Amino acid sequence: MTEFSFDLKASDGTARRGEVHTAHGAIQTPAFMPVGTAATVKAMLPGSVKATGAEIILGNTYHLMLRPTAERIERLGGLHKFMNWPGPILTDSGGFQVMSLNDLRKLNENGVIFRSHIDGSKHELTPERSIEIQHMLDADITMCFDECPPFPCEKSEVKRATELSMRWAKRSKDAFVKRPGYGLFGICQGGVHDDLREQSAKALVEIGFDGYAIGGLAVGEGRQRMFDALELTTPHLPTDKPRYLMGVGKPEDIVGAVARGVDMFDCVLPTRSGRTAQAWTHNGAVNMRNARHADDHRPIEEGCACPACSDHSRAYIRHLIQAKEILGSMLLTWHNLHYYQVLMSEIREAISEGRFADFQREFAEAQAQGDIEALE
Repeated sequence: MTEFSFDLKASDGTARRGEVHTAHGAIQTPAFMPVGTAATVKAMLPGSVKATGAEIILGNTYHLMLRPTAERIERLGGLHKFMNWPGPILTDSGGFQVMSLNDLRKLNENGVIFRSHIDGSKHELTPERSIEIQHMLDADITMCFDECPPFPCEKSEVKRATELSMRWAKRSKDAFVKRPGYGLFGICQGGVHDDLREQSAKALVEIGFDGYAIGGLAVGEGRQRMFDALELTTPHLPTDKPRYLMGVGKPEDIVGAVARGVDMFDCVLPTRSGRTAQAWTHNGAVNMRNARHADDHRPIEEGCACPACSDHSRAYIRHLIQAKEILGSMLLTWHNLHYYQVLMSEIREAISEGRFADFQREFAEAQAQGDIEALE
């Protein structure tokens, strides 16, 4: 049986190239995980997601525990079988979603009592229950239950939430059923406060996890503050364990975070953008609703091998969007996920070849250049 492990294959400065081994396959890092909130990556078939180059996807504990329920998914053979995704799956703990319910939840030392946004039914989510749900889902990577404070927030409140999250992290580890190929990640909190970030990282390392996530960022603090927090946090995390920046993000955020030692990412941005007429390219974001695409015979991005670019023109995709045809969302989502996976592949290659600094500079120059404004 495959043991859950992380192999660090190359480093270039603080950027890392590695491989995570799980029960359902290996993940090349740095890696981007498409978000499959409700057991589906929106507007994509599982085979299409795989065709983009994705090796791991993310599922959502909060949404799946409410509908169709973790118990039902377990009876039906687990999340991999249920959604026909044979590769690795990471599930979040449900904490972020529950904390965002505000008036619908009540927090205490034991956990969170909340009402479903679907039907108002009452539920309790504790570290033990979150771990149990993720076990029933058969997640390759389980996240410990934590409290993610909002931004901005008084430091005293961030400190309280961080200390509670560390107590919950210990309870999460105690509840986790260790088995070959399955791992548990701790989540570092602390907001934008250096001392709290350091304390949280050290507390998690003392407890001991298979990987370490950095949470509580990309919540409105701004890119530079996020990068500052990463620069403070990653040196306190083990070099032989994967590091996961939760909920990030834009391509420039990912490149900057890789430069600061992060290995794994997830974000709804490429799929959500696909449903809102935005295409991501090496020259930045492109608004496909723009009238300038109406007669443009070129693909969204020259040289892109996705179906949107290899089979269709900008003019056709804009037409689909204007006509509110579902195919438009499908093609743009496929393109965006493909672009993200190409970007991750380019990052891995640059690190392996010891030229990540050059890659980072060239990436920034291309993004600054922007998309071509008119037909040539």
